[in-house]
Amino acid sequence: METDDMNPLARGRVATRLPAQDLERARRFYSEKLGLEPVDERPGGLLYRCGGTEFAVFRSTGASPGTFTQMGWQVDDVEAVVSELRRRGVVFEVVDVPGFRTEDGIAEVEGNYPSKGARGERAAWFRDSEGNLLGIGEPVV
Repeated sequence: METDDMNPLARGRVATRLPAQDLERARRFYSEKLGLEPVDERPGGLLYRCGGTEFAVFRSTGASPGTFTQMGWQVDDVEAVVSELRRRGVVFEVVDVPGFRTEDGIAEVEGNYPSKGARGERAAWFRDSEGNLLGIGEPVV
């Protein structure tokens, strides 16, 4: 087994890629609804940076099924973020399955990764203009 020092993927940075069938519509959504502007662009792609990480939205003929979280932000106050995004017109998902439900758009998620030092997470999900499912989480200590 390779150590992290020897493994080129372990040394690399991870960056999310989100498909968009209409790149200009996606640009407007990320700007108007999320308050994010691309830091760079190329033909067919927009690059965003948040908290020292980056993600790209790229023109694609394919589409995400939107059945799973494709990208998430960890925030300090999920209620404040949800409130601000709602003010901007973002619609949050309603989840109501046995043992897991949202109340006012926010779910209490049991458990967390030990390395995060939290016992759980408060989370909310929404879709961008292209149907990509995005999440917001706040660790519960």
